[in-house]
Amino acid sequence: MSEHEKIDYVELPANDLSANKVFFEKAFGWEFEDFGDGYTAFSNQGVDGGFYKSDLTSSTANGAALVVFFSIDLAATQKKVTDSGGTILQPIFSFPGGQRFHFSDPCGNEYAVWTKTQSS
Repeated sequence: MSEHEKIDYVELPANDLSANKVFFEKAFGWEFEDFGDGYTAFSNQGVDGGFYKSDLTSSTANGAALVVFFSIDLAATQKKVTDSGGTILQPIFSFPGGQRFHFSDPCGNEYAVWTKTQSS
């Protein structure tokens, strides 16, 4: 598939780059490459991206786009998020086709994790 005109990179705010790096390393196994004091990048996570130093946060409450992860074991992923220092904003709930939960990272950015509905 061509990369032409496809989403290639996502940049998110973070008021504490070190705390966010520790959280994502622990919760999801991410690795980072720093570019100066105000930026750190991640790759091989579905979409490459980075965190830039900012006091702003990304939240659906203020109209931001929502980054959504996929999980084959939603409860286990939710536990990893909380064990790693994330905050559950909406516990697991059902929607047509699946279930998901919303969480925030240590910097207050909102994310969601979803899974497909299991067929019987």
